[in-house]
Amino acid sequence: MRKDNRANNQLRPIEFIPDFTTYAEGSVLVATGNTRVLCNVTIEDKVPAWREESGGGWLTAEYAMLPRSVQRRISRRQGSDDARSHEIRRLIGRALRMAVDVDKLGSRTLTVDCDVIQADGGTRTASITGGYVAVALALQKLIKAYQVPATVLTTPVAAVSVGLVGDELLLDLCYEEDSAAQVDFNVVMTGAGKFVEIQGTAEKTPFEQETLFGLLALARQGIEQLLSQQAELLG
Repeated sequence: MRKDNRANNQLRPIEFIPDFTTYAEGSVLVATGNTRVLCNVTIEDKVPAWREESGGGWLTAEYAMLPRSVQRRISRRQGSDDARSHEIRRLIGRALRMAVDVDKLGSRTLTVDCDVIQADGGTRTASITGGYVAVALALQKLIKAYQVPATVLTTPVAAVSVGLVGDELLLDLCYEEDSAAQVDFNVVMTGAGKFVEIQGTAEKTPFEQETLFGLLALARQGIEQLLSQQAELLG
């Protein structure tokens, strides 16, 4: 058994708290194990200059770790402006654009702010999984007001981490497991079971194809559960 008494193929308990903030067009606090990420969506009636002639909209993402999201205080600048944060916000943006037909948004930009309140592994995957919920909540309001078509939401997306720790393939790594993993992956998939992105690496020694396939199968199993919980919340 793992430190938190989970089976190898078991997700950490996950909870979505919708409408967590008052002013954002879509908001959710996602809690997975001891990781907490606040996802807020802002909709603005403008687009980047390079999208103005298209007639469509855009979706972009921001990501930051708040100063006491970890054991020692990190500066606000480090938590939002370092290379890791830039890489993660690009990942979140790419993943969530798979869920939205930006050409049907009209001249609107969705900005998804993902702020890590508490980190215990899987912050980027929680940001994607929670970010989709926040985006869907925001767009449901526009759909109900007949400002955008229902088809603007194309597919749910969710993400999870997997890794090889010792001789075991593990689903949904906490920080301690992630730190000890010989191989770790972040996997993003759609509601149709298609891969959006696979980020994976060997930390010390190369790994076999069998390990790759095993990790992807484990990720698929976990993401199917996450998609089910998203659907239950969103109706």
